[in-house]
Amino acid sequence: MRCLLFVPADSERKLAKAADVTVDALILDLEDAVAADARPTARAMAAEFVSDRDDAWVRINPLSTPDAEKDLAAVIASGPAGIILPKPQSADDAAALSDRLDRLEAEHSIPPGQTKIIALCTERVKALFSLGGYADAGPRLAGLSWGAEDLSADVGARANRDEQGNWLPPYELARSLCLFAAHSAEVAAIDTVFTDFRDETGLVRYASNAARDGFTGMLAIHPGQVDIIQSAFMPDDDEIARAKRIVELFEAHPDAGALSLDGVMLDRPHLIQAQRIVALADKEG
Repeated sequence: MRCLLFVPADSERKLAKAADVTVDALILDLEDAVAADARPTARAMAAEFVSDRDDAWVRINPLSTPDAEKDLAAVIASGPAGIILPKPQSADDAAALSDRLDRLEAEHSIPPGQTKIIALCTERVKALFSLGGYADAGPRLAGLSWGAEDLSADVGARANRDEQGNWLPPYELARSLCLFAAHSAEVAAIDTVFTDFRDETGLVRYASNAARDGFTGMLAIHPGQVDIIQSAFMPDDDEIARAKRIVELFEAHPDAGALSLDGVMLDRPHLIQAQRIVALADKEG
């Protein structure tokens, strides 16, 4: 999942527009983008939309709220690809959600484990101290992402970015912890949204940096961001060609621990990264 696009579940216009966008995943939002009194309507609209797609996810409300159970009851029968879990305190919340999904899948004759989970793992301060727990969160966990807005509100910060738009150190730390926790859990590492959807140059830079740093995808808030993000997470022709040469070099010398290519020393971590690039290129090709 290179790009996951948020869509407010209560907006017919935005849902219709999103339906025509080619994206790896659509996230029907029942949480922050929907006013409390609009949630019953949003749930019904989300359920109808999800029933026609195999790439639709749903962001529910936090598990600690009564709305979460209502959200799940409304949409699971339609068979969403997965649930976006907001504001978890720890991986225990992902496990608790998994238990609820076990019950709901059984009730609706959905294959066990079909509904996956992506946790927004840094939206609460307490959560930052237990991110390693996601490595044991179970097979439903498909990815981790992060957010700075709720986190900065949780600590009462006046800002989370500097004058140039860069993350301030506390939030860069949260981003890095999410990245490492995702790779530790062997799930997708998904960078957060770039909120200025009119700034294409800034988005190109941010998405490219995310791919450089080891994120496998990114959240989007506007259809106009999708192509830029998906392109940023796709290796270019030169990267693919070099990766194939690295793989071929190690295949020709299977007992070697380190090899040289174009005057650069390569070892097993380089091979692993090259294999990932080749696999992604083959999948997209």
